[in-house]
Amino acid sequence: MKLLIVRHADPDYSIDSLTPTGWKEAALLAERLSRLEIAAFYVSPLGRAKDTASLTLKKMGRTATECPWLREFSAPIHKPGAEGESIPWDWLPADWTAEPRFFDRDAWLEAEPMRAGSVAEQYRWVTGSLDELLAAHGYRRQGEIYRAERPNTDTVVLFCHFGVECVLLSRMLNLSPMVLWHGFCAAPSSVTTLVTEERREGEAYFRLNAFGDTSHLYAGGREPSFAARFCEMYSLTDQRH
Repeated sequence: MKLLIVRHADPDYSIDSLTPTGWKEAALLAERLSRLEIAAFYVSPLGRAKDTASLTLKKMGRTATECPWLREFSAPIHKPGAEGESIPWDWLPADWTAEPRFFDRDAWLEAEPMRAGSVAEQYRWVTGSLDELLAAHGYRRQGEIYRAERPNTDTVVLFCHFGVECVLLSRMLNLSPMVLWHGFCAAPSSVTTLVTEERREGEAYFRLNAFGDTSHLYAGGREPSFAARFCEMYSLTDQRH
């Protein structure tokens, strides 16, 4: 089985849709995905993901199943020393790396800011829903791997968001999402590919073949959008700080 996790194209968050650049990215993405034989499409209920998917679905004459758990990962927390609530996956490097538990795939949920919010509940909802979807496609979670009940070479596409993408990856790869949230960056319209490996009959593991691939943009003569990144140098005031 091959799983493609697609981040939405360049977003206009003010209207939960895409920028003009984002629509161009979505069109190039559609050119890429429409060449594939895809068994099923799943999409976040948020507009920017649905709009990104719409061009691929229209080009292929297909529909997608809308999944609430594919929306952006939402579990507000109170970070130490900060006012108000914020998302759990945007910390300054010096702050989150100072907590050893954040590097542990289980203990990260035991850190005080995470325990005080609904992070654990939301995380288990998303990862449990992912496991249900994979079971419907023939791969049932068993311990740290997946039981290949109906092994196949189907390709399944998920249109979603960076934060929740890292949650999905943390489940399949048995990693702390904090490491993925802060150490990886998926550009808008990028494609992350995981493929099962069944080296012992009946036992499958999802292996990451490509993360955040934007080759369709380069093929169309476009650079990836800057969204999701922060300033390369602090002195670059035109980049997000």
